[in-house]
Parts: sequence; C-alpha cells; structure tokens
Amino acid sequence: MLLCPLDAAPLSRTASGLSCPNGHSFDFAKTGYVNLLPVQNKHSKDPGDSKAMVSARREFLESGLYSPIVEEILRSRSADLLSRAITVLDAGCGEGYYTTRIHAANGGGSRVFGIDISKWAIQSASKRSKEIAWVVGSNARIPLPDASLDWLVCTFGFPIFEEFLRVLKPGGWLLMVDPGADHLLEMRRILYPTLKSFTLPYGEQLAGFKPAEVTTARYLAQLSSQAQISQLLSMTPHQHKSPKAGRDALSKLERLDVTVDVCLRWYQKL
Repeated sequence: MLLCPLDAAPLSRTASGLSCPNGHSFDFAKTGYVNLLPVQNKHSKDPGDSKAMVSARREFLESGLYSPIVEEILRSRSADLLSRAITVLDAGCGEGYYTTRIHAANGGGSRVFGIDISKWAIQSASKRSKEIAWVVGSNARIPLPDASLDWLVCTFGFPIFEEFLRVLKPGGWLLMVDPGADHLLEMRRILYPTLKSFTLPYGEQLAGFKPAEVTTARYLAQLSSQAQISQLLSMTPHQHKSPKAGRDALSKLERLDVTVDVCLRWYQKL
C-alpha cells in the first residue's frame, strides 16, 4: 500500500526494500522499518524527537502510568472497529506504545501502519513488532493512497487534517487524542509563574468530517522518582517552552502526583 514519497507511485517489495516503477528505491533498516522521508521534505537535519527523548518516553510509558489512556482508546468505537480486519494508521506513532496495543487488541487481524517523522522513534518502534509497517515519514505527506484507511489515530500528535481526510475511506474514522484542560496541572503550576487559559488547538468542526463522540481519560498519576518526573517532562512541549526557574524547581522533586486529563474526539469522514 505504501507510495513513493518522490512521485507517489506504488512501491513494490524488492530483496532489500521497496522500489517504485520510476526507479526510486528505499532499503529496509535492520529492524525492518523503511525511511520514506526525503531530505527535501525535512525541516531540519534530524527532525522529530531525539534519541534521548524517545528513550525517556519509552521507559515512562512502559511504567504503565498512561495505561488508562490505552484502555480508553480501545473502548467503545475502537472495540467495534477492531472486531474485524481493517486498515489502521497511527499518525505520529512515536516509539509505538499505542500502535502495538491497537494491533494486539485486534489479534493481528488488521493491517497496521505507524508513521513518525523521527527516525529514532521509528527505530525504537520497529523493535516492538515485526507485524506492523513502521515508516519514517510526515503527516504532511502520508505515503498511502487516497481512501485507503478505515481508521486513523493521532495521539498527542501534529494533525494535518487535509491529509487525514485524503487517506481515510468515506465513512472512515478519525480519533484525535489530546491534552484536556487540567492535563499535568500540578506540573504546569511548578513550571510557570502563571497559567494560560486552556484552548483546544482545533475546533469542534473539521472540514470534511462530522463529530461523533467525545470521551475522557482522567485520573491521578503518582510519579515516584525524579527520573519519572524528568521523563514525563521530556514528553511534553513544556520541556522547551517553560522558564528555566520552573524546570529547576521541578528537578528538585522526587515525587509528584499529577492529574492526567486526556480528551478523545471521534470524527467520521463524510
């Protein structure tokens, strides 16, 4: 199903990777992923999360502190979708924590793709499962055909709704998972002298979609070490946006209880 990132021609398997009819070829890495992010489409030399950030994210997520978010993702409409063989994309999959759990919930019956702009994230993700197609690529140019997906998931990612609309089938589902108003409130109070009012990064109405359902995952997470506090911080924009005084204050803590407040919004393509 993958398309060449240079000319959008279909890619076919070769002995060592993928190639298109026009002679563009892309080798599989040792762990099985493929890099479909051309140099000309990069905004920096090494875009996306760094190797250190990916490692911290993986260790934090494996602690189980975000497992209630997974449970909420896999509930309701997801359970119905995953009861049959479908085609799924995790757009901005990171190191594959959510992707592999979606795949496992279907018993391996679906075709699952994970795409991320960070090669370090995809390298880590590709070690989780050989049954998922892991791709270094961009949400701005998803290397999949028009109307090819039943379900697209974007978890704490950077959505490009025009592309999401293009790759979803008519009637296909989009699940956006984003921070809610109180997400990591206790951490943010330490990081910033004053807190800004909360606004969603996009509105209720999305062109080409109809809103279908909104649910939340809200609970108190207990961070039991400075390592976990630091790992969680590195997973958020606050790592770079917060003032140094706030980060210094946070670095002195060995325990912190934080509110996890996550909003799950379902949309269906018209």
